[in-house]
Amino acid sequence: MNTLQIKDIEKITHNVLRIRTNKPSGLDFKPGQATELFINKEGWKEEGRPFTFTSLPANSNLEFVIKTYPDHNGVTEKLLDLKVGDEFLQNEVFGNIYFRGEGTFIAGGAGLTPLIAILKDRNQNGKNEDNKLIFANKTKADIIMEDELNEMLGKGFINILSEEDTDEYAHGHIDKDFLKNHILNLQQKFYICGPEPMIESVVKNLKDIGVDDENIIVEE
Repeated sequence: MNTLQIKDIEKITHNVLRIRTNKPSGLDFKPGQATELFINKEGWKEEGRPFTFTSLPANSNLEFVIKTYPDHNGVTEKLLDLKVGDEFLQNEVFGNIYFRGEGTFIAGGAGLTPLIAILKDRNQNGKNEDNKLIFANKTKADIIMEDELNEMLGKGFINILSEEDTDEYAHGHIDKDFLKNHILNLQQKFYICGPEPMIESVVKNLKDIGVDDENIIVEE
């Protein structure tokens, strides 16, 4: 178990934190993988939760982008009380979402977090790749890292909002027609992360339009 000390903590949307900590020597992970963190305070040391690294393995610090749920009275609410100098205990690394080839990344809400490090990595190291991100949220205010994703992906950053109708973005859900409109190559990889019902629906729709099982990657 490693001890991580918070170096920086900021709110990047109304309910999402970006937390940076030191990086223990020897810690290695693939972009997209996660770890279990415990708040190092009395009463919280047994309350482990999985959080994805949003930094890259080569970075000198660790970074986590975490959606908070203030009404749940749990770990993510407690994160809102943390400050620079507070600590996490960090367990082993795990996760099935990592880069296996060029493709389309499909995320719902906080499901974006496993994809952030992969997209950062491909932005740096995948110069000839044509990766695309389809990001579903309730409202524009819920879009995590909108400016950074725009900068990384340009026209490959596609947003859809279920509860807000804007001129800027599509309105509705990621249904079969939406996928058909935005996916030209069915042989690429599809990385899907989000709430369970969304994952099930998107996987079914991808299969219905002709995507093979082996090209669909979800968290196990």
